[in-house]
Amino acid sequence: MFILTLSPYSHADAINDLLTENTAADKSSDNKIISLNHTEKSDRLIEKRLHKIYSEMDDLKGLRVYVSNGIATLEGELDSSASEKKALQFANQMEEVIEVKNNLQVSHNATKRLQKTFTKLTALAEQAISSLPIIFLAFFVFWIFWVTGRWVSNKNSLYRRITINPFIADLLGKIIHLTFIIIGIVLALSLLDATALLGTILGAAGIFGLAIGFAVRDTVENFIASLLLSIRNPFEVNDVVSIDSHQGQVVRLTPRATILLSFDGNHIRIPNATVYKAIITNFSRKPERRFEFDISVGVDQDLSYAQGLVLKTLDEMPGILQEPKCQVIVHELGNSSVIVRIYCWINQQEVSLGKVRSEAIKAVKQAFDEAHIALPNPVYDIHISRDKAGYSASHHQKININNKTAIDHEIQDVAADHTLTQQIDQENVAFSDENLLDSHSEKEL
Repeated sequence: MFILTLSPYSHADAINDLLTENTAADKSSDNKIISLNHTEKSDRLIEKRLHKIYSEMDDLKGLRVYVSNGIATLEGELDSSASEKKALQFANQMEEVIEVKNNLQVSHNATKRLQKTFTKLTALAEQAISSLPIIFLAFFVFWIFWVTGRWVSNKNSLYRRITINPFIADLLGKIIHLTFIIIGIVLALSLLDATALLGTILGAAGIFGLAIGFAVRDTVENFIASLLLSIRNPFEVNDVVSIDSHQGQVVRLTPRATILLSFDGNHIRIPNATVYKAIITNFSRKPERRFEFDISVGVDQDLSYAQGLVLKTLDEMPGILQEPKCQVIVHELGNSSVIVRIYCWINQQEVSLGKVRSEAIKAVKQAFDEAHIALPNPVYDIHISRDKAGYSASHHQKININNKTAIDHEIQDVAADHTLTQQIDQENVAFSDENLLDSHSEKEL
């Protein structure tokens, strides 16, 4: 309750100060201790001291000062409010001055103000003329560093020797040029004795850069992503890749986007920030690539013979690698057919994946026709019977297979396929330093 009672009075004091235009300088006298030994001689000493101070300043000359019992009265005409505040401040700082009465008037005479402004401009012009040699020297120093930095930054052959790609080399040259420019600015400001201005410039540049950074955040993100992609190099020109569900061949990597050429001949432009975050499948990183296709076999056919016939046919086909060998597996059992899936490997640097796959399908189809292995059609059995025992299932005559010797014992091989494991192991030998996975570490459940 005590605090609430005092609160209105504190607000009243603040409002009173605002209405009476009390300044900080006026309030400084409130803290002074009033002396009991003040005399008329002390008043004359204060007057004399203030007259001497005011007479030393061009904008305070001619002021009249009267002091009585420690209360100083200032009279006169000044050119500006700044001069008025200065005069009041000096009077308040005098020892034994209790209060200052302000009878000063600020002149609004246009002639006097023009004369004062002209005097200031004349002084500034004289100062600038006297500073011309040092200004020219500062500009010359800055120009020397700017030209030198540009000459050094153009040494692209040197930077390409010490960097991993031309993009980094070009970026390094620009950073060196910017460094020379900053050094030139600092030296020029030092010659002009304006190093304090450098802090202001850097502060403003920081705020401006922060604002620009928010405005062009996507552009900056793409640029940083392009820098990281150029360092990591996840793909090269003409590589067949899949990025964020887009497939095609890599055309180029720019500071903003990765350009792909789709298999339909269309250009696909993907922002580098998206590329860096996306799952990238590079089909061209290794020359070996596997293709697959399915073929249907009738449920009444000899599946082992069919598998062996496919292996023999593809083994003689050009473009298909002998190692790793082709695989023929029974993939699925349908209502009226058995789905057989074929896997084969090619060297995509020498042959076309699409063409080899097409020829492989044609060759298997032709081999099945010659062996009288018909591709099945949907079969519907209609049962008409008066009683449960009246139906006898018909027996489909199997195709007479005479060439059983073509079936290889590898058809029954069910051992694990370590082809990809061997390829991964070989690659990890060359890039063991980049692998962060450790088989001996604790595994996540």
